[in-house]
Amino acid sequence: MTGYTVTIRRSDLTTYSSDLVNCDMSSSLSTSCTVPVSVLRASPFSLPWGSSVYAKVSAKNIYGASVVSLGGNGAIITTKPDAPVSLTENIALRTKSQLSFTWSDPAFTGGASIIDYRVKMAVDTGSY
Repeated sequence: MTGYTVTIRRSDLTTYSSDLVNCDMSSSLSTSCTVPVSVLRASPFSLPWGSSVYAKVSAKNIYGASVVSLGGNGAIITTKPDAPVSLTENIALRTKSQLSFTWSDPAFTGGASIIDYRVKMAVDTGSY
């Protein structure tokens, strides 16, 4: 074995291209490479948040290159969501012993579904 060729699917869902800066495996026997999300989000890949990242690999030796592997989905491009918006107290549910809050999901969820919320509060000028 003399190396590998790794290609990543572009946002057109058809064309595959190589990232020769971060994932040039042409003379490497390593079976992994790391591509920054910023590279996948930029041209030529232009993958949006929440995209599955599909890649194909072929192996090379002194006799030539193998057939290209099937496209594998190794990751989904995600990041932290924006903060929820429109936080208000639901006064109709206020009692002597409880308060109720409502809010809306952020416009940008980071490319994945919101799975839970963490609510913090402070009394008067205290810490959260």
